[in-house]
Amino acid sequence: MSGAGAPDFFYREAQRLGYVARSAFKLLQMQKQHKLITPGASVLDLGCAPGAWLQVACQSLGALEKGGAVVGIDLKKMKAPSSHCDSRVRTVCADVMSLLKEQVRAMSPQERGFSVILSDMCPTVSGITAKDTALSCQLGMRALSLAVGKVPLPCSAGDSNTELHLNSTGLDANEVGVLRRGGNLVIKLLESEENAVLD
Repeated sequence: MSGAGAPDFFYREAQRLGYVARSAFKLLQMQKQHKLITPGASVLDLGCAPGAWLQVACQSLGALEKGGAVVGIDLKKMKAPSSHCDSRVRTVCADVMSLLKEQVRAMSPQERGFSVILSDMCPTVSGITAKDTALSCQLGMRALSLAVGKVPLPCSAGDSNTELHLNSTGLDANEVGVLRRGGNLVIKLLESEENAVLD
């Protein structure tokens, strides 16, 4: 990657191909390797601004007649990019941390939930690594909670039934997530020593 602010290959390639951000290539690579999004799928994109993952998700649905839907949620009010997106893409301005699962499920086709959930949510970076990592993990855990419901935690001493309920309002008691059985979930976290994946 080039120095801060310097356009690199992926930035230039994103512009050339009509993507609104270089992050499109992250999802394109995952899609190529894992076929996360199939034609006709229902996709939820959490933290969708500026819209590069919306573009890749819509492309991955296949031709318009195959159906499918992409719903993007972000704190910022935004429209779906005109390039690579069609009528199957819509955006919602909302705070994922305060949305109830029932509200999110109501955004899905026939209110049946989503077959793919993507979370590209990122906190406002402060430069304090521990703080930024903790905020990123909190957003990732919220995405996990929305997707699957209750999130089991490693057992603490003397407690074999520890579970995490991740809605700060305490109003979201629904144990069932909005990810359909057999669906795919992708969560991006800020990389740090604390959450580095070991090879």
